[in-house]
Amino acid sequence: MARSKRTFSGQEKTVETPSAMSPFMPMFESFRNELDEHHDRRERIIKASRDITAQSKKIFQDLLSATVITAPLCGGHSKESRADCVDRARQLKTAIPEKVKQENAPRYETINGLFASVAPDMQGINAWRYQRQVSPGVQEYVEAVSFQHYLETQRLITYGEAQGKLPGGVMLTEDDYLLGLFDLVGELMRFAITSMATSGEIPGIRKGNEEGGDMVLDLRSLRAYFEALDTRGAWVHRDVEKKMEVMKTCVEKVENAVYGLIVRGKERPKGWIPEEKGPEPVESY
Repeated sequence: MARSKRTFSGQEKTVETPSAMSPFMPMFESFRNELDEHHDRRERIIKASRDITAQSKKIFQDLLSATVITAPLCGGHSKESRADCVDRARQLKTAIPEKVKQENAPRYETINGLFASVAPDMQGINAWRYQRQVSPGVQEYVEAVSFQHYLETQRLITYGEAQGKLPGGVMLTEDDYLLGLFDLVGELMRFAITSMATSGEIPGIRKGNEEGGDMVLDLRSLRAYFEALDTRGAWVHRDVEKKMEVMKTCVEKVENAVYGLIVRGKERPKGWIPEEKGPEPVESY
């Protein structure tokens, strides 16, 4: 279809439309539409991944807050003795407090809804095309569910169990599962140090004829398995190298805390925990 334009002198001139100018324009318009759909799909997945990450962080923060269920009562102002507070410290292989379950239930529902919203965009080849965009959220979610699984069972969640926690249509790659377990070590470190500072005992320690080891042995075993990994040549190698150093640092912090507990523990009475009052005031001159 022709359209009219005017020259510099004001006379009308006929200009052909681009479609009449080139037979390739419809083809490039279809390319433009495909690219627009790709960018819109990519932005939706990135936003959902960020929201999943935020909700997952809230989940394991609540799980950590339940590490010591009587922490506010152990400041010396309660009628309960401090030793009684220590005896009620959060232990491994016990049920998650009902209050924490109720607070985390809507977060799990939100995460499932976010995964379900992007599942249609990640079917077929698109599951790999947008894997890097959804990967941060999947890793954070694996960290959250594996942390809760360890607190309840003192056992590492398997790949199949982690895949079962995701809604249908969302793929869990071995790389995301592995990187999520690397991040799990940081939460285990926080749990171990908080538990030892409050109870004066190593978390997960076995008594009598119970099989297995304590939490420190679990972390050391996990570190040994991670160090045995050979990811050279894989795209995940760069991420593994970064997380490997952080993982080693976290395990070393727990080991140092255990050494201090064993050495210093002999100098302290049973049930001792630090006072909450601050340092003594110093007179100024």
